Amino acid sequence: MHPHPTVVTLDLEGVFTPEIWIAFADKVGIPELRRTTRDEPDYDKLMRFRIALLKDHGLTLADIQAVIAAMSPLPGAREFLDWLRARAQVIILSDTFYQFAQPLMAKLNYPTLFCHSLVIDASGMITDYRLRMPDSKRAAVNALKAINFTIVAAGDSYNDVTMLKEADQGFLFRPPENVKAEFPQFPVAEDYETLKGYIEPWLF
Repeated sequence: MHPHPTVVTLDLEGVFTPEIWIAFADKVGIPELRRTTRDEPDYDKLMRFRIALLKDHGLTLADIQAVIAAMSPLPGAREFLDWLRARAQVIILSDTFYQFAQPLMAKLNYPTLFCHSLVIDASGMITDYRLRMPDSKRAAVNALKAINFTIVAAGDSYNDVTMLKEADQGFLFRPPENVKAEFPQFPVAEDYETLKGYIEPWLF
């Protein structure tokens, strides 16, 4: 039993859904767009690179949304989330964008999502992005701890590490080998059953 109720904060892509940019890259045949936060720790550099590539190829937000509409959550993701939401408060902290995530949120039964926003011009091109705030995952965990919640967190990429470090307990979920090797302090779960086992002792 923990002195404060537990909030579980989780990444979205790679944990509950496929990587949106990878799915889109494969659909349009632009392998450079497969680059994600698993490969590039500098998020701003990654987004500038993506926006420039989309412009070069004349690809719009609608093109990306069409691919997302056909995507499904990872097998077992909705069942795991349903199990967890019956036992704890759950917030998905993601570096995706509201304009991308909504169709996938419907398929996950609308969990709470904190993420970012895209700037779209009149022709539907993505011209910029707006972070809700810098290092928003860590900031969210910090804020929740400040109002007396115990935080358990899980993610798979470089951009999850500050959240995992700030949490009372952090876990890596199906991380790539480079992330696993760099952050050996975090227990690794390769499937939802293992992650359940890690989280369960932290729940009331």
